[in-house]
Amino acid sequence: MNKILTLATLLFAGFLPAVTAAQQAEYLGFRACTKCHDSQGETWRTSAHAKAFESLKPNAKSEAKTKAKLDPKKDYTQDKNCIGCHVTGYGEPGGFVSGASLDDMKTVVGVTCESCHGAGGKYRNLHGDGGDRLKKQGETSERKPLVGAGQNFDMEKACARCHLNYEGSPKHDAKAPFTPFSPAVDSKYQFDYLKSVTATGKSNPVHTHFKLRGVFKGDPVPAVRAKLQEDAPEPE
Repeated sequence: MNKILTLATLLFAGFLPAVTAAQQAEYLGFRACTKCHDSQGETWRTSAHAKAFESLKPNAKSEAKTKAKLDPKKDYTQDKNCIGCHVTGYGEPGGFVSGASLDDMKTVVGVTCESCHGAGGKYRNLHGDGGDRLKKQGETSERKPLVGAGQNFDMEKACARCHLNYEGSPKHDAKAPFTPFSPAVDSKYQFDYLKSVTATGKSNPVHTHFKLRGVFKGDPVPAVRAKLQEDAPEPE
């Protein structure tokens, strides 16, 4: 009884952090996204992000690993300092679990949709509802509730979490474990967010950005959205 009262007192007094909807959201895996966004899914499957986990295997990307002073013969697929940037939702609800069967983890292996857009457990249904509302009633839905449900609209920050997390990085909150693949190792690791996401074809490390159907309106809108939509193809 005393423990319950103590916990209640701490919560009331604000000493324990509140758990937000975004923190509670569960990762669903890329199939939950590509069920509707199939065109994006097809182009993502051929991307570097989709194959990110493969690069941790022995003898994969040997030249790059040697340059970064890593052992190219070593298996890094269980290395906790590496896998966080090569899988989705590592250590979070529904995300990748180290040591688990890769068959069980196959929808969160690699840098998938939710790595950039946030765990979809709470906003997936909002997308479905919004699509139905537009189709049946011709009405658009407010975008703001998606944020409360865990969708991320700051994709540049999501990218920087791994690509700019090296020692001496301009990213102010870079912290260990640092990526060994920094511009000091090779200039190709000089990350340019805008150039990366607007690249076309196979040179795009994420996926092709197709024309959006205007299901949602209002803020927040990613700053890069207008640029992506300029020459975006229609989804198949």
